[in-house]
Amino acid sequence: MLNKYRILIVEDDEDIADNIKYNLDKIENYEAVIATSGEQSLELAEEENFALIILDLNLPGMTGYEICRRLRKNERTARIPILMLSARTSEDDKVQGFDYGADDYVTKPFSMRELKARVSALLKRSSDSITSKPFNDGRLFIDFDQMKVKFESKPVTLTRKEFQLLRLLIENRGRILTRETLLERVWGLNYLGESRTIDVHVSRLRQKLGGDTYIETVVGLGYRFKEEEGK
Repeated sequence: MLNKYRILIVEDDEDIADNIKYNLDKIENYEAVIATSGEQSLELAEEENFALIILDLNLPGMTGYEICRRLRKNERTARIPILMLSARTSEDDKVQGFDYGADDYVTKPFSMRELKARVSALLKRSSDSITSKPFNDGRLFIDFDQMKVKFESKPVTLTRKEFQLLRLLIENRGRILTRETLLERVWGLNYLGESRTIDVHVSRLRQKLGGDTYIETVVGLGYRFKEEEGK
């Protein structure tokens, strides 16, 4: 018997919630649960074990941003992948969603086929994550399992996406990673045209990690983590 992936759907629109649940429940190893408010979603996430949360941004009383922030601050729920749903389509809205801790962002209206593909990709990424040894070059220390970063012995606060981006660059240190590769691997986006998202996050990482010490821009290609120069 297959282990079930339990998925929490946080959506106050009954028709949308029921449609998502119906389509996910048809998949053999998925089991969906609906929460219609922020408070209910936080209680369920705290009390039960979920493999993924589908979170609508526009909820009454408490926004999806606030729910996402609280989930990420709670040690029990901090690592649950979050797929954010929203009618807001601008790049700034998406970047804000990622900054609050979302792992992926789907705009309404969406096709159920796309949603299921995004859910599958997030679950796969989550199950494929492995324990990694800390990175330490004397100036920069990263505990990948605890998601803790120190630069020159001082704690550094990174957003979830900044941490995931830094981890990917370090895992591929010395190699050039294109913006498209970074988008696909960190944001799960399967389309082009969002390269500013990468540039903004790289700029923030540089500000927190001593300027250009670690992350090199390779003009016309992408970015590379400079392990040797960082020592």
